[in-house]
Amino acid sequence: MSDFEIVTRQDFSDVTYLLEIRHPLMAKAAKPGQFVIVMSHEHGERIPLTIADFDRDKGTITLVIQAVGKTTREMQQTCRVGTSLFAMVGPMGIPSHLGKAKKVICVGGGLGVAPVYPQARAYKQAGAYVIGVLGFRNQGLMFWEDKFRACCDELIVCTDDGSAGIKGLVTEGIRQAIVKHPDIDEVVAIGPPIMMKGCSDATRAHGIKTMVSLNPVMVDGTGMCGGCRVKIGETIKFACVDGPDFDGHQVDFDDLMKRLGRYKPTEKAALEVFNESCRIRNAAPAVDPVAPHTHEH
Repeated sequence: MSDFEIVTRQDFSDVTYLLEIRHPLMAKAAKPGQFVIVMSHEHGERIPLTIADFDRDKGTITLVIQAVGKTTREMQQTCRVGTSLFAMVGPMGIPSHLGKAKKVICVGGGLGVAPVYPQARAYKQAGAYVIGVLGFRNQGLMFWEDKFRACCDELIVCTDDGSAGIKGLVTEGIRQAIVKHPDIDEVVAIGPPIMMKGCSDATRAHGIKTMVSLNPVMVDGTGMCGGCRVKIGETIKFACVDGPDFDGHQVDFDDLMKRLGRYKPTEKAALEVFNESCRIRNAAPAVDPVAPHTHEH
């Protein structure tokens, strides 16, 4: 039996998919807010993925992945139940500090909905009143609504087009929650940098502590490469060892987004090469009756 066997695969949309991987020791050690670094095959890229769920009884780690770059798209094609990842290191990063908050808003935007789930569940288990605010582009991209309803006292769903819940960004959900609950102790927000920046701006005037999970480019996950450095107030931190959770009111989001943008040309070139190789492979005539070879913060 492989150490990193995929035991469950679920597709939420044409770009978003879930992998549940058997690793009893990692499942036992995992805490909300942590991440893993995975390699899908021996010559694959090392990519950081936030732990979306863990089940200590089943001995599994759950990852929710969006097929946006070469590696995540390749994994979307190759990672099936019964196959295995080549490597998975973790849990990494400092676990989220729950503190003694009595009333919390847990905000997830897009793919960020997945990693904010363990935090919402942990706050609920700690006795807090949990308000979930989930944002999606449209109803077709929604997932895990049932899981959040099970651990949230209130759930506000926001969609860009109004096809589900309220029409608008997650900041509108935060605004409504604060109006109804002026005694919010803390907000946890996970999603694209622009969304986390908006959440931090929305809570700043109210003086509500706001924690965000940063997703800069990581290579080694040990703080040695320096690729994941982020500006927090007047200091430089490394997201892989000092985070990934930071005070949203202190994060220099403009610097983070600028750094992420630097890698876009390289990522685009790698994706074009991958797409071309897939096109050539699919166009080639079949040699034997084997099933077609299905192939990525």
